[in-house]
Amino acid sequence: MDKKAIFTQVSQLEERLGELHHELRGLKDQLAYLIEENHALRIENENLRERLESQDENQLEKGSNKQSRAKKSFIGEGYDNLARLYQEGFHVCNTHYGSIRSDGDDCLFCLSFLHQK
Repeated sequence: MDKKAIFTQVSQLEERLGELHHELRGLKDQLAYLIEENHALRIENENLRERLESQDENQLEKGSNKQSRAKKSFIGEGYDNLARLYQEGFHVCNTHYGSIRSDGDDCLFCLSFLHQK
């Protein structure tokens, strides 16, 4: 190789490194934005959960037995539906939800989920 070809090759490499550095800086800025947004959403989510819990406590204190009975029956229906889906051969756990179970293959995740109280 002659000196001019080597110099050209080094110049091209330097340009590519500059472009990669610029792209990396852009990705870093995007990551920082996403981290900040994620943090803000987590805080908002915690605040909403606290607000929802306080509203639930207020409703329970008021003695709304009809709503609590309806809520319990709704939970029972959901549990029954999930148990039926599991018996029909589908996963109900969060890792494989909706996928078909192998014949005779019990999923420990599904079973532990169904046996929660």
